[in-house]
Amino acid sequence: MSIEQEDHHPGDSRFFSKSGPYTVEYLVRETGAQLTAPHQDINNVEFSGIAPLQSAISTEISFLDNKRYLPLLAETKAGMVIVAPAFVDKVPTTSCALVTSNPYLAWAKVATLFYPKVKAKAGIHPTAYIHPDATIDPSAEVQAFAVVMGGVHIGKECIVGAHTVIEQGVQIGQYCRIGSHVSLSHAVLGDRVTLYSGARIGQDGFGFAVGEQGFISIPQIGKVVLKNDVEIGANSTIDRGSVRDTIIGEGSRLDNLVQIGHNVQMGRCCIVVSQAGISGSTELGDFVTIAAQAGLIGHIHIGDRARVGAQCGVMSDVEAKSDVIGSPAMPFKEFFKNVAFLRRLAKTSKGKE
Repeated sequence: MSIEQEDHHPGDSRFFSKSGPYTVEYLVRETGAQLTAPHQDINNVEFSGIAPLQSAISTEISFLDNKRYLPLLAETKAGMVIVAPAFVDKVPTTSCALVTSNPYLAWAKVATLFYPKVKAKAGIHPTAYIHPDATIDPSAEVQAFAVVMGGVHIGKECIVGAHTVIEQGVQIGQYCRIGSHVSLSHAVLGDRVTLYSGARIGQDGFGFAVGEQGFISIPQIGKVVLKNDVEIGANSTIDRGSVRDTIIGEGSRLDNLVQIGHNVQMGRCCIVVSQAGISGSTELGDFVTIAAQAGLIGHIHIGDRARVGAQCGVMSDVEAKSDVIGSPAMPFKEFFKNVAFLRRLAKTSKGKE
């Protein structure tokens, strides 16, 4: 089949396993949304999948949470659209609406119904190396050429990807997903933790003393603790602690290519976006957001629900619920006031030339 002949509809069956179909009644119950239908007897109608507004058909569900896409909503052939109350009157009469104050959350729930996480296929591939002292739950899956060393525990229905190396003593909870080519050492994982391909967890922290003859490495004798429901993106790295543990709090999400230094303490449900780096012994509260390419020096505290902007250089503590941007970091309003002043100054200087 040529590229031109490819079907570009989402959910390619070569890569994704789909569940369903689901009735409207079931979808309403699972999302907690309210149904607005142009005709009766909709509750027994079944939907077979999800799709974008522009390609969805009558048996599929789509969503809208941005008014920029209202023209697509007007033309959609989707049988059901998830929308906020403000957009209900924009839904075509050929579609029914699932109305909720948080359409994206409802969309996530619906998408997960149709495309649930892949379940473990119990068993150990014959090319994998398993140390005799390792403990692997019979329901877990260990793929080709994986290496599991002594003292490792792998819990119920976990998946360990191909060519992954799990070093001595690592503890892994239930329903975890470890991608391919992951290296995992000096770590304790909770339940439902996901490590995407190429993640490096538990290697030496960047710790050394400076002497007259050069550097002397300091033994890093802490570990990494990944609490329940943590997700670590592809090719991200988390250093183990030096004398205390590096901790990633429950539900936190790290994007691809993120660096976490030794002894970092991260609270619940934090977000760290691609190419950001957090230096050693920095502490983050709960629900902190660190945007792409931001850099945080060590030994500072970021308060609960603070937001750090993209490419921000954070060199001191950030108060809870505050937004900072720039390098050095400053409050959003102050930063953009400075930008406006510099623009005016540049125009004035140009006029005098």
